Amino acid sequence: MTTQDELGRPAGGWRLRLYRVIYESDTHAGRLFDQLIVAAIVISVAVVMADSVQVWHARHSTTFTSVEWFFTALFTVEYLARLVSVDRPLRYARSFFGIVDLVAVLPTYLALIFPELHALIDVRVLRLLRIFRIFRLTEYVADYQVMIEALVASRRKILVFLSAVIMVALILGTLLYVVEGPEHGFTDIPTAMYWAVTTITTVGFGDITPKTDIGRLIASVIMLIGWGTLAVPTGIVTAEMTVRRHARPLLVRRACTKCSAEGYGPEANFCQQCGTQLPDMPSLVARPPP
Repeated sequence: MTTQDELGRPAGGWRLRLYRVIYESDTHAGRLFDQLIVAAIVISVAVVMADSVQVWHARHSTTFTSVEWFFTALFTVEYLARLVSVDRPLRYARSFFGIVDLVAVLPTYLALIFPELHALIDVRVLRLLRIFRIFRLTEYVADYQVMIEALVASRRKILVFLSAVIMVALILGTLLYVVEGPEHGFTDIPTAMYWAVTTITTVGFGDITPKTDIGRLIASVIMLIGWGTLAVPTGIVTAEMTVRRHARPLLVRRACTKCSAEGYGPEANFCQQCGTQLPDMPSLVARPPP
């Protein structure tokens, strides 16, 4: 995940003021900007979902289109503002959130280039890409960031666990293929593996079921294995989240009571702008750094 330091903070001027509003949530303007963007993301996704209902689309197509263009223009301006307010705009454009921002607004503009294709499934799929806006909510919630970092840190352990599950599904699926055979629906090993995976995950569609006593015994063993293995990845990720949450407490920020300059950490004693002594009690609390 790209951090703010990697994007490059402007030295001064209007770009620095814009940077503080967009990227620094420890100021009043930054928090207000975050709240407005979160609200816009939620509403725009709700509009996309409502527009997918055929009855509502037929009745309110013009309204949905107007609202969608409003949000597209809003997110386009925000995307451009994020690019111009950092010293390394290409780094932001290549980051996860930069790509999500671009994918969220592109479908609307692509529909303009191919207006005669609105009825085709490809354009409808492009319109559904606007749902990617919901991923931007992770940028504004500290718990999302902790969860993502925990998943990244646990990836090797989870991959090892999934490899073990796949081996168990392969062995037991092959065993069921030998025991049950094509006459009971186990036509080949991949089909038997599909049954084993659905059984281990406790999904159990029921489209394929063992008919022999030995097959049912093996199925019972797989069910018990599945019941015991479901908690493993949850425990791995939860342990990582607990470690990271205790290791990275919330960053305390304070504001000057005289000139209202904001963003001072607990180590600061005096305001850099006017020299006034900062208050002892924190006045602002920001999210953990990315």
